[in-house]
Amino acid sequence: MNVFSRTFRNKLWLALVAVACLYSCKDEVLPKPEAQLRLDYTFPKYKPYVGPCPYTFDINSEAVVKVTSDCGLEINYPKMKATIYLSYKSVSNNIDLLLRDAQKLTYKHVIKADDITEQPFLNNNDKVYGMFYEVNGNAATNGQFYATDSLRHFIDGSVYFYAKPNFDSLLPAAAYVKNDMRRLLETLRWERGVEAASPKVALPAEKKTQL
Repeated sequence: MNVFSRTFRNKLWLALVAVACLYSCKDEVLPKPEAQLRLDYTFPKYKPYVGPCPYTFDINSEAVVKVTSDCGLEINYPKMKATIYLSYKSVSNNIDLLLRDAQKLTYKHVIKADDITEQPFLNNNDKVYGMFYEVNGNAATNGQFYATDSLRHFIDGSVYFYAKPNFDSLLPAAAYVKNDMRRLLETLRWERGVEAASPKVALPAEKKTQL
């Protein structure tokens, strides 16, 4: 066999191997992409929540409530990998301190937030006074609020998603849960028979709202 024939056979063999590899690569199993949050959310349906603590409110029927210590709550959204954390404190001549602490908790997210919008809330008929914070940007939380009757009750709440903060990808879920938080605040009621003091909503902000 001459040199030309051996060279031709070698090239033919390499070509066949290349074709075989090409077809085998088509059958290669690719890794599944990371799970994403569902975007097809159902229209919210609300029901009254009445628990062992001195407050009630409307809650999304899709949410799961867990009572924690000292009348706090965890409102879980399994499909969205999100939780609203509520903490309850009794007011005892310390309303200024409670307001200041709630404000500091919100502005801890200033570094990563694009802006924080403050929305005061006043319900004189039911003695519910508070503030809703809308946090925009890649912060750990996208919404927070607090509410009080200025005399006996104080609640603060915040929502956290169990995913790496990415404002664009979380936007639909964040908007859905923030709507539930607003509903919670608007329907919040204290135990009856308590005469609240005059409203005291907020202290001057430590930082500017627009960043």
